Amino acid sequence: MIAGMDPNELQRMIETGLPGATVQVRDTTGGGDHFEALVVSDRFDGKGLVERHQLVYNALGDAMRARVHALSLKTLTPAQYQSRR
Repeated sequence: MIAGMDPNELQRMIETGLPGATVQVRDTTGGGDHFEALVVSDRFDGKGLVERHQLVYNALGDAMRARVHALSLKTLTPAQYQSRR
């Protein structure tokens, strides 16, 4: 059995892969393998939903395949995030 992840570890990985991003991660089941994440990055400007998700998945690398079973993403540009507030 492969160990789950801590939400803080997942957050750090995304922040490392997308420098300058604001990231919030929550473990949705308490088991360390189902998460939801809010990622706000200017790297998302001009990109569609699939491209945004690919940027996050690339930041997670092997962890996405081996340690994370489910990840619900909300990916926003800073302008989109500000307009929600």
